[in-house]
Amino acid sequence: MLSIFKKEVNLFLSSLIGYISIGVFLVATGLFFWVFPDYSVITYGFSSLDSFFRMAPYIFLFLIPAITMRTFAEETQTGTMELLATRPISDWEIILGKYFACVFLVMLSILPTLIYYYSVYQLGMPKGNLDVGTTWGSYLGLFGLGAVFVAIGIFSSSITNDQIIAFMISLFLCGFFYDAFSSFARLEIFYAKADAIVESIGINYHYASISRGLIDSRDVIYFAAMIIGFLGCTKFVLEKRKW
Repeated sequence: MLSIFKKEVNLFLSSLIGYISIGVFLVATGLFFWVFPDYSVITYGFSSLDSFFRMAPYIFLFLIPAITMRTFAEETQTGTMELLATRPISDWEIILGKYFACVFLVMLSILPTLIYYYSVYQLGMPKGNLDVGTTWGSYLGLFGLGAVFVAIGIFSSSITNDQIIAFMISLFLCGFFYDAFSSFARLEIFYAKADAIVESIGINYHYASISRGLIDSRDVIYFAAMIIGFLGCTKFVLEKRKW
């Protein structure tokens, strides 16, 4: 697994893919957080990173599928997937090596945004007037959301040999699981506690919950279950291709 991880990370960092992905995320979040008046922290005048954490998932919706679309689709298209299958390495090692490499790139994208936290902390009146617990909870939620999106993207890449199709499938699935269930819950057919149950299936519900600064075991279990579920589906697809 470690060799696959190193190979994928080197591939990301030796080409423009990794740097463009990180750059696009930082530029986009920076514009929303500091420049655009409808979202800018300067316009609102409150020492809070809410606008950043509100927009970051939607940027990840496009960014992470672009990162993961080549993981298996390119291997299948070029024929190197068969070469990997002949080596003394299990399917899980291949999947996890690629998964952790993409998660590592997502983490590299998030880390520079800590300067937003530092800036708002310093600019607060009085200095340090910032809800630290909520902020760190939001960062944890954003990382968990990114990890789930990576699992979805890798699964999407495993079911096709076309990177563009993998991107579109991943974009649809990430958007669907992130926001669709919140919309379904507002339908009139769901009432009493049914609407809350439907809403809790979506990623957005658990992302918002963990962003309040309270680490609920149900949110952690949900993120872990989503990751394991989509990686398990990826393994099933790889085994089916071998067969």
